[in-house]
Amino acid sequence: MSSSEKPLPFIYQFAAGAIAGVSEILVMYPLDVVKTRVQLQTGTGANAEYNGMLDCFRKIVKNEGFSRLYRGISAPILMEAPKRATKFAANGEWGKFYRKAFGADKMNQSLSILTGASAGATEAFIVVPFELVKIRLQDKASAGKYSGPLDVVSKIVKNEGILAMYNGLESTLWRHILWNAGYFGCIFQVRELLPQAKTKKGQVANDIMAGTVGGTVGTMVNTPMDVVKSRIQNSPKVAGAVPKYNWAWPACATVAKEEGLGALYKGFLPKVLRLGPGGGILLVVFGGVMDFFRKMKEKSA
Repeated sequence: MSSSEKPLPFIYQFAAGAIAGVSEILVMYPLDVVKTRVQLQTGTGANAEYNGMLDCFRKIVKNEGFSRLYRGISAPILMEAPKRATKFAANGEWGKFYRKAFGADKMNQSLSILTGASAGATEAFIVVPFELVKIRLQDKASAGKYSGPLDVVSKIVKNEGILAMYNGLESTLWRHILWNAGYFGCIFQVRELLPQAKTKKGQVANDIMAGTVGGTVGTMVNTPMDVVKSRIQNSPKVAGAVPKYNWAWPACATVAKEEGLGALYKGFLPKVLRLGPGGGILLVVFGGVMDFFRKMKEKSA
């Protein structure tokens, strides 16, 4: 949706975001599995199980089978609809709120960053339980512990307590605030810099470019928080014990101290290869579905 088009009501943005999210996850999910595996390994150099993205792909397929690249996808599929729906719908609603609050007639880059950050915080509350289930299923060490998403939920609640389903909320908030601020802020700026599209094909090309740049910048900004979020959510709660990875910023310091600053960008390549183009896919599908809804609404008017 361009800045000149009147936003549709919340329900339309919510539905379009849901469709966009499921489309993106079906295409890009294997990269998320690889990203999580690389982030969870604590060894370095010769002690690391995977020495890069391609090595991780190769070993998963060779040792565990191709289907393992889609292990845990049911949780993200269930998550993607409310997650991406909340992302775009919240971005639209926060945009209306901030334009009114600051007396702005239209969006600018500062408002786009603020709106994106607010949408990210809103989104985080929705995704934490789903992310927790996904991380537990993707970890190789957990392969024999759980038979599926519902079994993960059952065992976490039974062994760690109901509140454990929101383990990693703080780091997830930081992850989504940073990614969405970078994503929507860059989308606004790239659209401003690109020539105005005169055809539908040109608009799609602009959206792919804006979404890909936004997804790439968002990934560059939030990867350290994603690394520690994976570590925090993969650490079971044990009564009387303080987890090694507990709060986001101290966990960043622990990872940097023990494994080096570069470890905060573990899994960056598969993550950016997913969320760069994935950001483009999200924006194009979202825009296409919103155009469809807009036409349907005009016909019924």
